[in-house]
Amino acid sequence: MFTKVKIWLWTQIVEWLNGIPKRNQQQQAINNTDHLLRDVRPADVILFEGRSRVGEVIKIITLSPWTHAALYIGRLIDIKDDAQKNKIREFYDGDETTPLIIESLLGYGTIINPITNYPDDNLRICRPHELNYTDQNKVVCFAIEHLGLLYDVRQLLDLARFMFPYAILPRSWRSSLFQHNAGRPTHIICSGMIARCFQSVNYPILPTIKADNNDQVRFYKRNFRHFVPADFDYSPYFKIIKFPVWGDKWHSQHTRYQSLPWQDSDKKTTTSSQIDKNKTPRFSTWLAEISTIKAPSTKDIIKINKSPNRSEPISDINADSLSARSK
Repeated sequence: MFTKVKIWLWTQIVEWLNGIPKRNQQQQAINNTDHLLRDVRPADVILFEGRSRVGEVIKIITLSPWTHAALYIGRLIDIKDDAQKNKIREFYDGDETTPLIIESLLGYGTIINPITNYPDDNLRICRPHELNYTDQNKVVCFAIEHLGLLYDVRQLLDLARFMFPYAILPRSWRSSLFQHNAGRPTHIICSGMIARCFQSVNYPILPTIKADNNDQVRFYKRNFRHFVPADFDYSPYFKIIKFPVWGDKWHSQHTRYQSLPWQDSDKKTTTSSQIDKNKTPRFSTWLAEISTIKAPSTKDIIKINKSPNRSEPISDINADSLSARSK
């Protein structure tokens, strides 16, 4: 009887923590999800700006807006290894062409979800710089091995204890993050799981760097339990890739920011009745319009830069980025 009550109480707490408060339910994503889905690659780390109650707690603990991290593993149809496919099918029975992520969630453990489950969340891609194809596959395969692990609630509480002076805490309350536990973990959080995957191929995130007695630099791996989602944002070894809803997309000879529906909130004379609603696009309509706009080719940009209407040509254009955009 007591066990059933304990399970019921824990379920209610988890549902409340994972719930989104009303003040956050109206938030719109500030990234273009369609462009993100076209560019994301396996082994990319995806950061989430959480809107749930537990996300608000993590923001306070980590002093960062990034409250959750997931690892993109690609589509089931693109995974060649049969053993890995069978492992994924134990946790996912959806469409094989759906882009998938592995994540550790409170109340669910380490699971697989379609990335399309987060259309209203602010996302950011952290791409490991120069990670080769072989290690990319190893990272994805090692992440798949974590499926089924429980969420480490104690680790989350241990991170919260860092907010208090260590010396005044009773010994039994002190963090267990510095204890060495050999073997495979049975509980893990999102950022710790991803950090462990990259450390398995010796890819650095935020390593400890020291010089030995001969003045030779040595890299040391941090305990994977010490990582939080923001560490992938801070890491110099990961490229930060953003997908704004507007801007960075070319229309004729002008960028999209020049036609944004700005509203001057400082003008007291402006009222809702004075806004021409027929000329102001709906959010969904604007997104659909943007998705049809193609980036210019390299020749188009060079032609624009040489146009006499420009006061001076742009001389610091990166040829690699232009060729990537034109594809």
